[in-house]
Amino acid sequence: MFFRELYDQSLAQASYVIGCQATGEAIVIDPLRDPAPYLEVARAEGLRITHVTETHIHADFVSGARELRAASGARLYLSAEGGADWQYAFAAEDDAVLLHDGDRIMVGNIALDVLHTPGHTPEHLSFVVTDTPRAAGPMGIVTGDFVFVGDVGRPDLLERAAGLADTMEAGARTLFRSLQRFRTLPDHLQIWPGHGAGSACGKALGAVPSSTVGYEKRANWGVAATDEAAFVAAVLEGQPEPPRYFAAMKRINRDGPPIIGGAPAMPTLTADAVLAPARDDRWVIDLRRADAFAAGHLEGSLSVPFSKSFSTWIGSIIPVEHELILMAPAGESGGPPAAVTQAARDLFRIGFDRITGWVDAADALAAWQRDGRPLHAALQYPVDSLAARMAGATAITIVDVRGRTEWDAGHLPGATHIPLGDLRQRAAELPAGPLYVHCQSGARSAVATSLLHRLGRSDAIDVQGGFAAWLSGEFPTVGRSG
Repeated sequence: MFFRELYDQSLAQASYVIGCQATGEAIVIDPLRDPAPYLEVARAEGLRITHVTETHIHADFVSGARELRAASGARLYLSAEGGADWQYAFAAEDDAVLLHDGDRIMVGNIALDVLHTPGHTPEHLSFVVTDTPRAAGPMGIVTGDFVFVGDVGRPDLLERAAGLADTMEAGARTLFRSLQRFRTLPDHLQIWPGHGAGSACGKALGAVPSSTVGYEKRANWGVAATDEAAFVAAVLEGQPEPPRYFAAMKRINRDGPPIIGGAPAMPTLTADAVLAPARDDRWVIDLRRADAFAAGHLEGSLSVPFSKSFSTWIGSIIPVEHELILMAPAGESGGPPAAVTQAARDLFRIGFDRITGWVDAADALAAWQRDGRPLHAALQYPVDSLAARMAGATAITIVDVRGRTEWDAGHLPGATHIPLGDLRQRAAELPAGPLYVHCQSGARSAVATSLLHRLGRSDAIDVQGGFAAWLSGEFPTVGRSG
């Protein structure tokens, strides 16, 4: 038996390639959108990808199951559980094998027994893996977003991301029953989850890539829970806000992602590309450092330096159907730097298919000025100066763009709470006058300040260092325990 985990850091997502070395067949579980890494693993190991499946209809990335099927000629296996609202609309078109609880997939001599494990989503499946020639019974279970290392899948996404009212508590109760079944599995089974630390599909995911059923029974609060009411309350409490793009991912993955033949190339644009007339559905994404953006930037551009959170922040602000231009300093050879290539890859994985290309930042800024347009600046403010302003007689507006759990743990007196993902929709609620924008460390507030400038609030000011710097200065807070 061959086993390989492919892990994507930006999504904190795990795909699995499991193969039978005797027959050369392989199955891929929960692939991302670009088929190339899976095809390369199979080629290097002398395997053929003959089966493709996924644990559920994903919310955090565009599924690569259809794309990989088209690239490899594999058979697609999809859940038929979950009721009429959660069936794959493209299953018949793609000649998919529909899976029910108790079914078995044979990949050469490797058996994958299907368990229906609803709760995170109604159609969710897990796969118990057995290397049948060894005659030693099952060795592990691919749990998707059902059981993680140290945590369990969140049951609130259908309501909070997909907009299906009154589904959170029902999902939590269903998840509790699925976990009761999970506890009957042999302790020695390895657990191969769909996500690790940093994913928004849970609230306390461990950074260890795998575990065992027995260990999770002892160490995982959700698996160990035996009181249903207490479990329901605990699993719904403190879940982070789902990024706004999750709703689009659910729809795309249920209805059928378009097959586009792998990750598209990233064209190099002339500097004049940034001079096109402004449109609400067209965005220039400035990947430079936040301080460089603050010193001088194109009117209407959005500051999002590349990081692990890049695609989450973009997906929380911009609809996936909008057009993007990426702007960054050129690489050493004059071509796109690594940050542009990685940013385009990450955006492609969450459904941004209208990336026009990239433009060199120095050329774009120069072209902008040659066209008679001034560069804009964004004021940055240290927390001690903010504290002094707050102590003055004039009331000021402080905008906290952190998540709900961060806010509940402590916030500045008199601050207005609008999470970054809600800011574009709620900016009109903010009063006239300067807006002092902060987050936890200063990263999100720089993004938020640039967004407010695009929305016409040039009086938005980025508070450097954020709430962490505020705490270091021992200034007063509200709601902080300990």
